[in-house]
Amino acid sequence: MIRSVSLLAGLAVIGLAIAALLESHLGLLPWDVLHQGIAGHTPLTIGQANVAVALVMLAVAWMLGQPPGLGTVSNAILIGVFVDAFLRVEWIDSLSTQALPIRAALLVAGLAGFAIGSTLYIGASFGAGPRDSTMLALSRRTGLRIAAVRASIELTALAIGWALGGTVGVGTAVSALLVGPAVEAGFWCALRLRIATPTPGAHEATAAALGPSD
Repeated sequence: MIRSVSLLAGLAVIGLAIAALLESHLGLLPWDVLHQGIAGHTPLTIGQANVAVALVMLAVAWMLGQPPGLGTVSNAILIGVFVDAFLRVEWIDSLSTQALPIRAALLVAGLAGFAIGSTLYIGASFGAGPRDSTMLALSRRTGLRIAAVRASIELTALAIGWALGGTVGVGTAVSALLVGPAVEAGFWCALRLRIATPTPGAHEATAAALGPSD
C-alpha cells in the first residue's frame, strides 16, 4: 500500500513539476521539448503527447526484451494525465504571464519537484519508466554504456522537439546539469532513511545515467 502511494504521489509530483516548467517559459526537459513540439503540430495536448510517446517507447522496450512492469505502465499513462490536469487549473495556467523572477522561481520549483517526484517513483520499486526501459534494453543490445545511450536518445528527442517548435532555453541547460544529481541525492537520502528500496531496473536507469526520465 505504501509503495503504491509512493508511486502515485511521485508521478503526480512529476506531472506538477512539468506543468511548472511549462509555465515558466524558460525551457523544458528534453523529452518535454519533444512532447510540446508534437502537441504544436497535432490535435494532442502536451499531456496526451507525453502518453503517446511513452507508449511507443514502452512498445519498443518490450520488443527489445524489456517487459513492462506496473511502474512502467503507470508512468506511461499517468504523468501525461497529471500534466494536463494541472494545466487546467486556472491559477497555474496564469503563472506564465507573471514577471521573470516568478517564472524563474517556477523553474527552480519545477526542477526540485521533478527530483522529489522521481525519488518517490523510483523508491516505490515498481520498475523503470518506458524511456528508461528502452535505454536499458538498447544498452544491453548494443553493449554501449547506459549514459551514452541515454545521451543519444535524449539529444535526438531534444533535436526533434526543437525542430517542431518546442521550448529550449536556460531551463533545458539547467536541467541537464542539475536534475540528475538532484535525483541521485534524493534517492540516496531515501535509501538512508529507509523510505525507498534499491531496484536494479529503476535505480540503475537513473543512477547510471545521472538523470531521470518522465
